[in-house]
Amino acid sequence: MVPFSFAGHDLLALRSGAVFWAKRAALLVADLHFEKASWFAQRGQMLPPYDSLVTLGGLSEDVAATGAREVWCLGDSFHDDGGCDRLPAIAQERLRALTGATRWTWITGNHDSGLVDRCGGAVVDEAVVDALVLRHEADPTETRPELSGHFHPKLRLRVRGQNVSRRCFVATPTKLILPAFGALTGGLDAQHPEIVRAVGKGAEALIPVEDRLLRFRLAA
Repeated sequence: MVPFSFAGHDLLALRSGAVFWAKRAALLVADLHFEKASWFAQRGQMLPPYDSLVTLGGLSEDVAATGAREVWCLGDSFHDDGGCDRLPAIAQERLRALTGATRWTWITGNHDSGLVDRCGGAVVDEAVVDALVLRHEADPTETRPELSGHFHPKLRLRVRGQNVSRRCFVATPTKLILPAFGALTGGLDAQHPEIVRAVGKGAEALIPVEDRLLRFRLAA
């Protein structure tokens, strides 16, 4: 976990793509996309059906490692509104254990806005917590400090003749976009015009490695 400051709050960036807010003992994650593989399978594209269990395993590890008492999921937690129903029994059991052991809040996203049963936890469209706005997709007109997901940002670089891609946070003084946490999620180039439009000028890509945070200035 690598410490950094955002809008006057001390946060920790995890290599998994999560953020830990120690003051509140809160873990924040974005874009879990549970049951994405089964959604594709329903449409004839067969993928290994283990993505939800892998994502749940990583989430459980982060909750245990941080001692989180709150968990905030910043939208698209399920790949579609029926995702919770399709979770295998063992995955439902593990998820309900997590939501039952913490103060768990699901923020709605564009993929799962109509989901009713989310295997426990509370459901909100967005939230304001200690002056930080938590929502799924960054609002370019929002002037308050804001954390969001949606874009699955990845930084693409060429290093020693090799193309390298790493999921990253995208940050400005008032915007922080988290990378996708889910095991079966792609990524959008951090310098894509849609991300730049959402966060404005002066953005950086942040990549936590070991005990430091690598920072890369993004083109306007």
